Amino acid sequence: MITALDPIPGAGCWVVLPTYNEAENLPGITAAILEALPAGTLLVVDDDSPDGTGRLADELAAADPRVRVLHRAGKQGLGRAYLDGFRVALEGGAAIVVQMDADWSHDPAALPALVASIEDDAADLVIGSRYTSGGGVTDWGIGRRLISRGGSLFARVVLGLQPNDLTGGFKAWRAPTLAAVPFAGVHAGGYVFQIEMTFRASRAGARIREIPITFRDRRVGQSKMSRRIVAEALVVVVQLRAEELRLKLVRRS
Repeated sequence: MITALDPIPGAGCWVVLPTYNEAENLPGITAAILEALPAGTLLVVDDDSPDGTGRLADELAAADPRVRVLHRAGKQGLGRAYLDGFRVALEGGAAIVVQMDADWSHDPAALPALVASIEDDAADLVIGSRYTSGGGVTDWGIGRRLISRGGSLFARVVLGLQPNDLTGGFKAWRAPTLAAVPFAGVHAGGYVFQIEMTFRASRAGARIREIPITFRDRRVGQSKMSRRIVAEALVVVVQLRAEELRLKLVRRS
């Protein structure tokens, strides 16, 4: 129960929510996000969805000043949608920036716990983790589970990273930590984007924490995962490590 003396959850927090054909999900997920973070700001980043998601987002924004909309000209990829949304949130004065999916795979009820470690100055990046103690996945077949866990394990080994869940997209960032990532150099493909952003934050000295979440497959629509996206992730992970080693050799010479 929140009293008059308690801070309202979400103050200074922006939630960046990329959408493409999410008209069936958007009203409900918007209400749930704002219920979890009533003082927060929700930024919908829509890629000119053919199903009218962008128009619906505008209607929600007209009805509630906590909702804002960034329209992009067309489908340009999840990573680019996040980066564009991050820029708007940082320019808007966000203290904490959350990234999450619009398809209910990320539970809005977990938002207060996700941002708490940043508010308490215990972390700079908090990952909603499927693969830490207490986390899990439902509604996935064995193949999807192997791809996800294998991708995280591969990235951990190749890049020498500590977090268990490197491929998930439910994260909260301290604004200065996010602003320090060089957006122009990020490979913005959907799957590898999640890995690379954590990699760059880690190499910059960010304090990274994982909190357990239960990931559920999307309620409506089809997954946007593909073999091409997975293959791209594996290639870019190797490239990131190779680039890092190359820079070390240059500095020593």
